[in-house]
Amino acid sequence: MNQNLAVADYAVFIIYFIVVSVYGYTVYRKRKQDEHDAKAYFLAEGNLTWWAIGASLIASNISAEQFIGMSGEGFFLGIAVAAYEWLAAVALIIVAVWFIPVYLKNKIYTMPQFLKTRYNESTALIMAVFWLFLYVFVNLTSILYLGAVAINGLAGGEYLHVIMIGLAVFALFISLGGMKVVAYTDVIQVAVLIIGGLVTSYIALTTVGQYFGVGENAIAGFKVLMKEAPEHFKMIIPKPTATSSQLEIDKYLTFPGLMSYVAGIWIINLNYWGCNQYITQRALGADLQTARTGILFAGMLKLLMPLIVMLPGIAAYVLYQNGHLPQLVGGKDGAYSAVLTFLPTGLKGLSVAALTAAIVASLAGKVNSISTIYTLDIHKKYIQKQAGEKQQVNIGRIAVFAAMLLAVLFTWNDILGIGGVGGFTYIQKYTGFISPGVFAMFFLGMFWKRTTGTAAIVGVILGFVLSVLFNEYAPALFGNETLLYTAYPNGKGAFEIPFHICMGLSFFFTMLAMIVISFAGPKVNPKAFEIDSEMFKVKPQTTVLIVITLLIIVALYVKFW
Repeated sequence: MNQNLAVADYAVFIIYFIVVSVYGYTVYRKRKQDEHDAKAYFLAEGNLTWWAIGASLIASNISAEQFIGMSGEGFFLGIAVAAYEWLAAVALIIVAVWFIPVYLKNKIYTMPQFLKTRYNESTALIMAVFWLFLYVFVNLTSILYLGAVAINGLAGGEYLHVIMIGLAVFALFISLGGMKVVAYTDVIQVAVLIIGGLVTSYIALTTVGQYFGVGENAIAGFKVLMKEAPEHFKMIIPKPTATSSQLEIDKYLTFPGLMSYVAGIWIINLNYWGCNQYITQRALGADLQTARTGILFAGMLKLLMPLIVMLPGIAAYVLYQNGHLPQLVGGKDGAYSAVLTFLPTGLKGLSVAALTAAIVASLAGKVNSISTIYTLDIHKKYIQKQAGEKQQVNIGRIAVFAAMLLAVLFTWNDILGIGGVGGFTYIQKYTGFISPGVFAMFFLGMFWKRTTGTAAIVGVILGFVLSVLFNEYAPALFGNETLLYTAYPNGKGAFEIPFHICMGLSFFFTMLAMIVISFAGPKVNPKAFEIDSEMFKVKPQTTVLIVITLLIIVALYVKFW
């Protein structure tokens, strides 16, 4: 069982690299005539098909934190973590039907522009600066670090910095061509990601079948997983009791059963898919029907993701518990890499290509969003107001280089401590602190005409303060048992409120404060968006996609409740 890559694996990986590079260059050459059109560069305005939008959404979303982090959560929690993916499909339906029409009707191209149009320039500037810091120092750095560590482990463990630079350069090569190159290369990336991921899951299941004497059969291997780890196939984590072990409490702290569905998971998904430049940018340059179809296509692809990123983690858990995975190192976050060691020569290269595709697509998408926000919402407005189309594109490319350089510098020796807390946790923690306030600000701004600019600024600040309060200080200040929450021992000498519940509480009180403040303003804010029922009507083919997606999700929950 060789953990390192063989010549055939490198050959498969090189073929993947060449195909993506050549295709990206071809797309770039075809759009060279509008190379200095800012909207074409940042948004690929009018040039993306529904399948390119959907594939790009998934390729940008699935990265190292999913492959490594979610497989690790599959190892620890089991199928409960699939809620992030399956409910994301529901969130995408909501975004496609209700959010995107508001953006497109009001010609919104960036999220700070939304805030300026709906509220005021101060709110837009505050959030533009915040998003730049978040994207560079949380998202970009964690994706780069986790990806380099994962691939380095498979390549022998001696090439961390070489791989880090390689991933950064590959992402730069794609992102410098603009959104159209990013989106269309994402089609190849997501194909490699899905095929490679499915191959890994298949090999993991057949390996389980082989070790447990039921033959090299994926279905038989899946049945073994359900028999050997039945608690890993329950969507709802039970609430701890006085007799619960610390392990059971830790699972509930990570995913607090039914309360996750009442509180935090909806805020996470709707904020991520509906109020995030990195994601919405793919659809903002298209017409409504194309954008909707692409988003719903992404939602259907999300239903597949647990099979790719979570199932190998459960397989690793069963193998490890029965002494068949001695190569597992680094706890739960080492689960995916450990499973990859079972792949035969060649297929291991395909799986590394899938992992690389996920990492590079996310890096390219992220730096493109950083470039878009910086150029359109900061540089053009406050530094070089007379910048023409060509200058904006050049500024955007400089921003791409600068962002990637910062990411490399801060991940070189893991200055931010990403490896210590785990990449998935690192991203969830720091984005989760701001999500309640941001989502409240966007939701009320879209659908309640009375919401004021003052309420928006108070909301984003209060949402952050309340998130810190509930996550870090509430048990010590107010006790472990209140009408609002129950805090549980975290095994480190302190008590914690489950993270999802903290988000729900922060969102509720932020919304309440924003509503109260807005009542001091006019009944209809002059900057409120015009909304009519016609905007939200869907075509029959769109309804069919929505119904199919919802029926599949219902069937999955009935099976694994």
